[in-house]
Amino acid sequence: MAKNLLLGGAMAAAMLVMTATPAAAGTTADLLKRLHEKGILTDEEYQALLAQEKTEVAAVAPARQPAMQAAESALDDKRNVRMSDSGIGMEVNGVTIKFSGSVNGFYTHDNGDTPSATTAVTGGVAPVGQSSSAIRNGLLPGYFKIDVTTNQGGWDVGAHFGMYPGINSVNYAAGGSANSPGNPRALQTSGIDFRQTYLTVGRPGMGEFKIGRDIGLFGSEGILNDITLLSVGSTGGNVAPSNTSLGRIGIGYIYTDFQPQITYTSPNWGGFQVSAGLFEPLSSLTGPAETSKSPGFQGKIVYDRKFGDVAARLWLSGITQKHNSVIPGASYTGSGFDTGAKLSYGPLTVTGYYYMGSGLGTTALNLFDSDGAGNKRDSEGFYIQGLATFGKISVGGSYGESSLDYANAADALANPTLVDTNSSYVGQLRYGLTSWVTLIGEYIHTQSEAHNGNKAEGDTIAAGAILFF
Repeated sequence: MAKNLLLGGAMAAAMLVMTATPAAAGTTADLLKRLHEKGILTDEEYQALLAQEKTEVAAVAPARQPAMQAAESALDDKRNVRMSDSGIGMEVNGVTIKFSGSVNGFYTHDNGDTPSATTAVTGGVAPVGQSSSAIRNGLLPGYFKIDVTTNQGGWDVGAHFGMYPGINSVNYAAGGSANSPGNPRALQTSGIDFRQTYLTVGRPGMGEFKIGRDIGLFGSEGILNDITLLSVGSTGGNVAPSNTSLGRIGIGYIYTDFQPQITYTSPNWGGFQVSAGLFEPLSSLTGPAETSKSPGFQGKIVYDRKFGDVAARLWLSGITQKHNSVIPGASYTGSGFDTGAKLSYGPLTVTGYYYMGSGLGTTALNLFDSDGAGNKRDSEGFYIQGLATFGKISVGGSYGESSLDYANAADALANPTLVDTNSSYVGQLRYGLTSWVTLIGEYIHTQSEAHNGNKAEGDTIAAGAILFF
């Protein structure tokens, strides 16, 4: 009798557990197994109840699935935090926050000409002096960027911040910036270049407005498509390295710079996209003081499409700015344009770039742009490059040069060692270690020539790694 009562109680308990939620399915099976092992359930009773439990769980689970998904969705909506679709970030209450960044470092060895009267080139970029070694950044410093975007009232809006710290110490001498000359001594600190602070406002079909500090339009395609952007290129000085090397700056293109601006970018019309903006007027780096009466203007047109197996990117950009000198009669207008093409087919990518300017200078915007009396110097430059990728290995090479003319005969007499041409050859080997990390080895030969025949040249080897996330 007692055994029958115990068996009945066990059977009732088993049946009660079996009517619980599917989440308890594993518990029910364990209970039935224990009752069977203790001899309370016969083999026939155990198999019958186990089969019944499996049938009920299979029947109830599909019916509960939508309800469970709805509950989970409601819980997720209540918390309102989701992973972003791409990159490192998340969505919080309809706001997407994304983080991106890069870190790099290279062992770099320069071997240049010995300084002498015949190697002096004003505005030259070739290494001159004793051999030197450094552990340094390449053309890119490190960077950490934060983008906060959302949609409000039908408008896509965003706030963007980009900090660019280097690994090398700088001296900030004479009011220098985060990219001032290097200071390779103990107890120093690296420079943090806050290059990007801008907002964006736009909507589909209308385009986007950008207000703040960001990369310029003129010259941007030149540097962004340069293979030395990920490496070192010409060092620009290796004994006391600063935040960045030169890459191909001044040796194929003028540095676009990060500039205060109000820029509009159109929607993409079948591969065409147009940008135009007002820019902070930049005073000459080598001329007299200016009053900056009017802003600078820059514009760019890009055509980016695929034609079967060929991907093509073509561009044309322009720049102009009035330089209002404090010296009567010394005002002038600097202007220029650049154009280029990037074609990819299979493993091969070929890029060609050209620029021309008047009163625009060389290497940096408005460096050596005039004779200081309002007479403009003309300049031009180009580079050609190829990059072939086979799996994780890429092999690339490029040649480029930048030239600067005298403003007039008086300028030639006053500045005999002014740079005529800076040029360089680059050979590069890459290996994609992971999706984030790329190992890079490079050889660079740089040469600078002055108008009077002076010449300096040097060789550089670099090896290191760059990481993007």
